[in-house]
Amino acid sequence: MINISFSPIHEAYVTGHLEILAILACAVAIVFIFRKLNLPAILAYLIAGVLVGEHGLALAQESIDYDHFAELGIVFLLFTLGLEFSLPKLMAMRHLVVAVGSLQVGISLVVFTILALVFGQSFASAFVIGAILALSSTAIVIRQLSETGAMKRKSGQISVAVLLFQDVAVVPLLIVIPMLAPGTEGSMFVALSLALIKGVFVVGILLLTGKWVLPKLFDLVARVRTDELFVLTTLLVTLMAAALTQWFGLSMALGAFLAGMMLGESEYKHQLEADIRPYRDILLGLFFVTIGMKLDLSLLLASPLTIILTMVAFMLIKVMVIKQLAVRAGEASKDGWATGFMLSQMGEFGFVLVALATQVEILSIEVASMLLGAGVISMAITPYIMNHARKWGRWLANEEPMDTSDLESLPESTKTLSNHVIICGFGRIGQTVSRFLKQEDIDFVAIDIDPLRTRKAREAGENVLFGSSRQAELLHAAHLQYAKLVVIAFGEDKQSAEVIQKVRSLAPKVPILVRTRNDDQLEMLQNAGANEVVPESLEGALMLVSQVLSLSGVPFSRIVRRVQKERKNHYNHLHGFFQGEHTDMSPEAIDRIEFAHAVLLTSDCYAVGQTIESLDLASRRVNVIALKRDEQEIEEPDANTILKPEDTLILRGKPRRVERTERYLQEGN
Repeated sequence: MINISFSPIHEAYVTGHLEILAILACAVAIVFIFRKLNLPAILAYLIAGVLVGEHGLALAQESIDYDHFAELGIVFLLFTLGLEFSLPKLMAMRHLVVAVGSLQVGISLVVFTILALVFGQSFASAFVIGAILALSSTAIVIRQLSETGAMKRKSGQISVAVLLFQDVAVVPLLIVIPMLAPGTEGSMFVALSLALIKGVFVVGILLLTGKWVLPKLFDLVARVRTDELFVLTTLLVTLMAAALTQWFGLSMALGAFLAGMMLGESEYKHQLEADIRPYRDILLGLFFVTIGMKLDLSLLLASPLTIILTMVAFMLIKVMVIKQLAVRAGEASKDGWATGFMLSQMGEFGFVLVALATQVEILSIEVASMLLGAGVISMAITPYIMNHARKWGRWLANEEPMDTSDLESLPESTKTLSNHVIICGFGRIGQTVSRFLKQEDIDFVAIDIDPLRTRKAREAGENVLFGSSRQAELLHAAHLQYAKLVVIAFGEDKQSAEVIQKVRSLAPKVPILVRTRNDDQLEMLQNAGANEVVPESLEGALMLVSQVLSLSGVPFSRIVRRVQKERKNHYNHLHGFFQGEHTDMSPEAIDRIEFAHAVLLTSDCYAVGQTIESLDLASRRVNVIALKRDEQEIEEPDANTILKPEDTLILRGKPRRVERTERYLQEGN
């Protein structure tokens, strides 16, 4: 009989792999279900963590330190955030960072400390509780702001400013808390002064490196034209910056943010963001899973009222503090309320402080568990709160959903519009459309979310409503039911799809024309309900072709006919193009877009001797663009054309479909 035994290292290796498999399987299943129900993915990750954690099904134990891997998700998140903030932009926000961020941390810390003392905690314990509750979740708030496109709104900018200061404030808190432990000796002033000197030094190093070294480094890497090397360099730079700040006792996230900020003005900004996004999303998902693993359901069931009251109390206090500070800094009341709601939850660094305080015996296990429970629940409901923060802010500020000035202040023509055009987005494209409409005496009303642009346009007498085109109130104010056309001009496909769905739900028969930057989302927008989709890249190509043909001596009437034919066929011949090794599109976009591909038919190919019609390529969702035979190209060949050896078929379709069709043409299956 053979006795098989495994070493402890091998058993730990196998156990770790099984735990990772359990986490991935649970996360995939729950995220899939939640997305089908249009619920936030963050909430799905939290629930997955509860299920696999030691307080749930106990599928994941302590054999792997998930927290360190999960922290990299925050590092990559802050790197991508840094790409959006150049140094001049950050300097322009310094009044928000100082006037709102610093005071928010200080006032919240004092208030929560006093409340904890009232409830019988020692000073050290009360101070730690105050520090934990004063912080908000950078990971959740930044991700939600990015996904909803609210980063550029005033409330989003205030939130980012406060979160940046909170991330910096974590550093002295990590130094102070161990010194509050019983029996600890040492000068707190000296330790904090040393940390400040280190911080100034390391920030200086990162700023100089980012200004003089990183652009040259990425120039060299880009010239090699190897995608793998570019991705590896991006990961290396992000992790080195994070490691440098951690080595000097600062936050890893701070280093990643500074590195991203230094590269934010480079020409590689969008490529860097695309390269880091997959790693960021996966590790952020793992981070939220680890947060869910900390929640003890038995504690929640044992004292649910205490935990819920604790959560509601500290969230309301933070909302009031942030709102007052934002208004005091000169911001609008509605933005102050919205920012307060966005930052009312407990933050991920709060969990770090809980673990540290428990380790040095400042917090009892019972208090720590209660804070963890209240914190996780507050983070779980944050996506819902953020989706309604602006609406609640306007309501509490007694402002109408549309604008600070009501409909009565608009020109009289806006209130009596009929058979008009609605322009969603009054940027450069929207304003150009409006000029041509005015020349033809066609009435229009525009909707735009930029308050400065709206105010200036209104002062010039334009019919412009302030607000989001996705809101039913704005569309009703624009008299959607009487409009003859809706033009969606802002070029953001995800937001455009939401506007289309809202318009279709309110006015099913009104034609919708959508501007998009490329044709990779054309099918999605058409399925959403758009009547016409105008891709900028293809229209630009048509204009270029018109100029080329004109300068080549082709009669103008023939050029017009060719261009009109392409538009009538929905840019049919322009969708497919030959794929190169290097493209500025993401893998997801590449998978959606149609490419052109040439297939040479040899004498032993299955397709030889058959007609194009008999092959039924349309059922495979692949089109024949052209047939090359005897050095001549036949556009849109007749369906009864019999294919011969040495013919070259030019196919158009999505990459996987074209690949399968090529195999079918050659082998017959």
